[in-house]
Amino acid sequence: MEQEMMKPEWCQVAEVELVYKTKVKPSQRPKITSSVDAYEILQKIWNRDKIELVEEFKVLLLNRSNKVLGVLDASSGGITGTVADPRIILTAAIKANAVGIVLSHNHPSGSVKPSRADEELTVKIREAARFLDMTVLDHIIITSEGYYSFADEGLL
Repeated sequence: MEQEMMKPEWCQVAEVELVYKTKVKPSQRPKITSSVDAYEILQKIWNRDKIELVEEFKVLLLNRSNKVLGVLDASSGGITGTVADPRIILTAAIKANAVGIVLSHNHPSGSVKPSRADEELTVKIREAARFLDMTVLDHIIITSEGYYSFADEGLL
């Protein structure tokens, strides 16, 4: 009897459960039809006290109708950068059952010009998302005075 109760070490693993819970009705979710729509939503959710202080990376998770399912605060860094992990971003997108994502981060310097690292990360996430039948619709760099859209500039 005691041997049945004791499982071998290889049987003792964590259980993984995927759950998506929302209290927002589908009709109340904002819809993204352009970079302006995404920027306006990002402006509302961004902490204005930090936009010129530290770099942060956020992701809008979208359904098939381009309605926002949720926002992921992917990372917060320092003055000159932050590390956004594609695995965490895509894990959140899968968990939310998203089919589209809008990447975004701020530049505390006030410059909207993307860095080479910004461009490389966008390509990396776009390619990984493609394998999951998800689309990176845009990557928006925001500042306190404006924004830059990778989609509007033909970089996606």
